Amino acid sequence: MVADVLEVRSVTSGYGDLTVIRDVSLTVAPAQITAVLGRNGAGKTTTLKTIAGLLPVNSGEVLFDGEPITKVPAHARRRMGFGYVQENKRIFKKRAVEENLVLGLYRLGLARAEEQSRLDEVYTRFPILAERRKQTAGYLSGGQQQMLAIGQALLNHPRLLMLDEPSTGLAPSIVAEVMQAVQRLRDEGLAVLLIEQAVDTALRVADRVVVLDVGKVVHSGSADEDGLRAIIQDAYMAAPPSEGPS
Repeated sequence: MVADVLEVRSVTSGYGDLTVIRDVSLTVAPAQITAVLGRNGAGKTTTLKTIAGLLPVNSGEVLFDGEPITKVPAHARRRMGFGYVQENKRIFKKRAVEENLVLGLYRLGLARAEEQSRLDEVYTRFPILAERRKQTAGYLSGGQQQMLAIGQALLNHPRLLMLDEPSTGLAPSIVAEVMQAVQRLRDEGLAVLLIEQAVDTALRVADRVVVLDVGKVVHSGSADEDGLRAIIQDAYMAAPPSEGPS
């Protein structure tokens, strides 16, 4: 049995005195996509930020390759093998594509030849970025900006790639292209944790699904499980939560 790359055990977290997620558990295995679904306010982004080390764990435990990392800071998790693409394509829009990627190599401590090798890997995976390496990133299309953000996250050769709402604001054809790239990464052995509100988009690529509602896991299982869509519909159609961070 293949060991999980990521294991989240009964984690509770939030913002200061505001608890947003409670007793959340999930796993991500190598060569699998685990999708976390839920409507706005369900706690999806809070879950991802807590796993990434950007929010404190109030209770529970996070393990990476079987080792506890609950107290490990975010920058150290990156060096351990975390790749994190935040919502809304967090790139440097006033800098060129290649400058964005070079900044993604910052503090990895690589030799110049290895840095160039990793840039070339990104350009091979996303040829449009190679074509536009000198172009200001803010002039790229939304899909190209998302590819750039993913490319940045891949520069440290992560074992776990975390994506927060990568389909947001993209045309359906571009969403399909981005998701195909994510599937290829999964097929190459990468563990992927995908946060999505778009159900159909997530189910087309996911191996496992975790459904959140009001900060709690209401379902966890295989993406092809019987009755899954009914469970998701119940979570999405329930009474909306009070205003608060997602």
